[in-house]
Amino acid sequence: MSGLEVHAPDGIGEVAAGTDLAALVVTHLAPRDGDVVVVTSKAVAKAEGRVVASDRESVIDEETVRVVARRGPTRIARTRHGLTLAAAGVDNSNVVAGSVVPLPLDPDASARALRAEVRRRTGAVVGVVVTDTAGRAWREGQTDIAVGAAGLRVLDDHAGRVDSYGNPLAVTAPAVADEIASAAELAQGKLGGRPLALLRGRADLVLPADEDGPGAAGLVRAPERDMFGYGAREAVVAALAARVNEAELRDGFGGPAAAADVADALTRVFAVPVLVDDAGVTTPVADLHAARVSLDALTRVLGWSWEPAGTSEVRFVPGSP
Repeated sequence: MSGLEVHAPDGIGEVAAGTDLAALVVTHLAPRDGDVVVVTSKAVAKAEGRVVASDRESVIDEETVRVVARRGPTRIARTRHGLTLAAAGVDNSNVVAGSVVPLPLDPDASARALRAEVRRRTGAVVGVVVTDTAGRAWREGQTDIAVGAAGLRVLDDHAGRVDSYGNPLAVTAPAVADEIASAAELAQGKLGGRPLALLRGRADLVLPADEDGPGAAGLVRAPERDMFGYGAREAVVAALAARVNEAELRDGFGGPAAAADVADALTRVFAVPVLVDDAGVTTPVADLHAARVSLDALTRVLGWSWEPAGTSEVRFVPGSP
């Protein structure tokens, strides 16, 4: 009978700059081959000296690549790691007043270093997951996710398999590193002072000693495949804005739309039939001057360009505006 164990010990103590995380893991977790060591990103950041005596908003600015959504003082931001997190992952809890803790500089590298050191000291081949807390679109509450990983299959790709009814699976790929992070958080608790956890029972996910795997970076969706690069309100503003960073804008709206999607968008916006051919998508426009704002906004959203096609038509053609 198979089973899964998660253990998060008490008595770790305060983690500070220079704390030997590997020593804590060895002492408190006693890992074996096939175990997964889970450590919070805050503990990693503290040990790496990332605590900053600074204004939280300015540190959020430094960690932010693009603001995805904003409501009052709350910002959801994409970080340089590719993560989309509230406040860009900058935390001001469990630190001295006036200080904040951003994410580790490279959580995957931190995970690889910890894995190597645990193996050096114990001989155990383990997986490592570095976690942080994240909210989810469409769902209340937060859960822990993997922001760093080493020696672990972070995705369990089911493509090519069949279910119990014989149906082929095409896109099913459980994010097992995130699932491990959440399982560990149940044992750790938010207020328990338990930054380390050990998960036992999924040795099948742990990679050989000479393979670190893609890390949690393998879970970051590429901008061109991101269907939710902006919040709903921000998407409208960004599409209409005339002066924006075009590279950032393209990331926010994903890859260029298919011709059929362009045709559908033009039909919905202008309420007229459109023509799709090898040259692009052509739509009648009664007043080009009046329609220009809408046309420019559509090019930004769709990733296509537009050009006049006679006195009362415009043609959308593939290519960034």
